[in-house]
Amino acid sequence: MAELKRILSIDGGGIRGIIPGQILVEMEREFGVQVARDFDLVSGTSTGGILACAFLLPGQTSPTNPKFSAKEVVGLYFERGDKIFDVPFFHKIRTVAGILDEKYPAKGIENALNDYFGDAWLKDLLKPCVITTYDIENRKGHFFGQHKAKNDPDYNFKVKDVARATSAAPTYFECEQVTSEAGNSFTLIDGGVFVNNPALVAYAEGRTIFEMDGDEATAKDMKILSIGTGHNRKSYKYSKAKNWGMAEWVQPVIDIMMSGSADVAHYQLDKIYGTIDNPDQYLRIDGDLKSTDIDPDMDCATQENMSKLKAFGQQLFEENKEKIEEWLAL
Repeated sequence: MAELKRILSIDGGGIRGIIPGQILVEMEREFGVQVARDFDLVSGTSTGGILACAFLLPGQTSPTNPKFSAKEVVGLYFERGDKIFDVPFFHKIRTVAGILDEKYPAKGIENALNDYFGDAWLKDLLKPCVITTYDIENRKGHFFGQHKAKNDPDYNFKVKDVARATSAAPTYFECEQVTSEAGNSFTLIDGGVFVNNPALVAYAEGRTIFEMDGDEATAKDMKILSIGTGHNRKSYKYSKAKNWGMAEWVQPVIDIMMSGSADVAHYQLDKIYGTIDNPDQYLRIDGDLKSTDIDPDMDCATQENMSKLKAFGQQLFEENKEKIEEWLAL
């Protein structure tokens, strides 16, 4: 029997990307799992897309090995989080606290991505990947893929531009225009607007790129580890929501849209894998933040909150360690 193809999927969630990042740190420490070596396909949305790119980035002196350890990848948040989610005083005045323009200037995140990814190209990443964004001009999903970029300059982009596009969350950062190696441009926003949990996208892509004994791969040929960024199902009461207008609905709609799409992807994959002999080939890890004192806002990048997110990631790993070990052994 052929070995199962391993797929890793990481949700969007801004600074809460520390949670899946820390789970992968613990997997590397406890089980010796290295993303770039031990997974056949990696998918990510928004902060998950940044993580995917960072895990797969080749080293300069050893281009067949990853540049960063899992611990160093999580360090990106602690080193740059407060600068990425920083609002200069005059930006706050000019935008009327984010009402007339994006909440955060792009300089902070762009400087961080440039420092981490440099001039690396998508085609140079160590494994196939699917990074999700949404094309607002052509009104369709746009998926970046290393496996496509290797064969066609139309699909090849600078990694820092891919990471910037997938994290261009509406109201938080301005949209991003990226240009391929072949010179074609696209105007993109955060893929979380339609697929905050990219696990189902990864499953579909896996069916396309993997062959098992000459046939297209199906669920029985692949195993998926899907990691969330924690959730806090904020309640919106009828008494308040019934009188909301456009301004009041903006943030709740984004919250509902992102969490709802993540739930749907999990529901569908759970049903798909429920039809095969070993449904445990699909494993979803996520946690409820409601009972914690963690601020769930995707831009709460205080050192205190980031430390709590890291501890929560460690806790989720410990709670799911047995399941993860069993999944790895399949």
